[in-house]
Amino acid sequence: MADNRQVINDPIHGNIQLHPLCMKIIDTPQFQRLRFIKQLGGAYFVYPGAAHNRFEHSIGVCHLAGRLVRALRKQKSKALENVEITPEDELCVEVAALCHDLGHGPFSHVFDTQIIPKLRTDERREWKHEQGSVDMIDHMIEENTELKDKFIEANIFEDLQFIRELIVGPRDASSNEWPYKGRPKEKGFLYEIVSNKRNGIDVDKWDYFARDCYMLGIGKNFNHNRCIDFSRVIDVDGEKQICFRNKEAANLYDMFHTRNLLHQRAYKHKTTNIIEIMIAEALVSANDFITFPGKDSKACTMSEAIDDMKAYSLLNDDVIHRILRSTDPRLYQSKQLLERVLKRNFYRLVGEKRFSHGEFKDENEVKEDMKKIEETNITEDDFSKIVIDIVNFDYGMEDKNPIDFVRFFTKDNPDKAEQRHKEDVSLLLPKEFAEQLVRVYSRDLDSNFVAKFETWVKNTRKGTKKQKNIRVKRGWKQGLFEHHYYRILLQTRWN
Repeated sequence: MADNRQVINDPIHGNIQLHPLCMKIIDTPQFQRLRFIKQLGGAYFVYPGAAHNRFEHSIGVCHLAGRLVRALRKQKSKALENVEITPEDELCVEVAALCHDLGHGPFSHVFDTQIIPKLRTDERREWKHEQGSVDMIDHMIEENTELKDKFIEANIFEDLQFIRELIVGPRDASSNEWPYKGRPKEKGFLYEIVSNKRNGIDVDKWDYFARDCYMLGIGKNFNHNRCIDFSRVIDVDGEKQICFRNKEAANLYDMFHTRNLLHQRAYKHKTTNIIEIMIAEALVSANDFITFPGKDSKACTMSEAIDDMKAYSLLNDDVIHRILRSTDPRLYQSKQLLERVLKRNFYRLVGEKRFSHGEFKDENEVKEDMKKIEETNITEDDFSKIVIDIVNFDYGMEDKNPIDFVRFFTKDNPDKAEQRHKEDVSLLLPKEFAEQLVRVYSRDLDSNFVAKFETWVKNTRKGTKKQKNIRVKRGWKQGLFEHHYYRILLQTRWN
């Protein structure tokens, strides 16, 4: 076994061989914390099988990252004739994959998308878990002195900048110059393995698609093993990119279809979303009354913990149990909300309506649209009793087709990469790659907002492209009818 790698048995990938440095990282309190953060946040309250955590997902991503690097090296493409993928390159990619989710907070994406934006008013309002991950790597090495020795022993301590870049991307991608410092442009394909900014095809998604489908009991057609076997580095427009065999285009469309399916059925399921909204409200309300010991014994709230990794390393899903066990009267409102979640006494779904991509930017625009329609009789008091949830579904690149940013090669010409147009793959593929859903929930179970919502749905001028076309056609027909009617009427009067 190469590098004295240790074997871990995984239900998704089977036997996983991990480098000693990766095992040393896993055996730190900072990484072990991921055992207590649910991979799918509130979806566990909807799908009993969604009990998996960020811990096992991170190990799976590390495994796939190593496999892909080795597959690309084995291909020996023309683009890599003068480029050596070193053992250090491989290990850095594996470490970045292993550590890419260290920065997740309680209930995964709930923390950085719903909690931090409501608690921080400074520039940290835009904080994302990827930044937390690179901060946690630095903290982890600082707290575990023997880990630094392992990085030095593996000859990658000087590559920490490269590892950070693999996770969070470039600091400034606006310049025409090469934006990375960790590796030169001829090794740019390495940046597409863990977090692919070009088209979204990366090993992070490959693991969570396979793992989430398995744990949720949702079937999938996408096969990541074929992507690894049929991948190749090719020169494309002056850059070395990871490309795929032309026959894998349909498989990659299946990948993005799987992504959308998981978002529709699980990640943004109507019940999942309202559970996460209620949990977020509870944690926001509790923020000032729960603290975690940070650097120099400073007491940090949840919102302050993102600036202090010592405090942040103590923050996980258990925070809700801390609230539920508390007798502090200041946590009463948060406790009530969490008890409602446990009793499945959720905010009630009033209704939902589908719109074209980007129709509404935020809930304030939805409110303004509702108020424009006089028949709804909506008041500010009504808005205080409801929750407006704007849900965006897409293939990962808003309204763009991600496959347009992928290049393919043929069996006969393996070192020439070309686009594959959607119509050349199948005429049954989607015409639109994004849509928006507006859901309205009522905090008050006896609310009479249903009739007002239905009035808004019937009268709003916004909608999907198809709905708008129907409306335009109806308007055109109505105008044509009126034109003929008045012409006949005038002729009758003239005669």
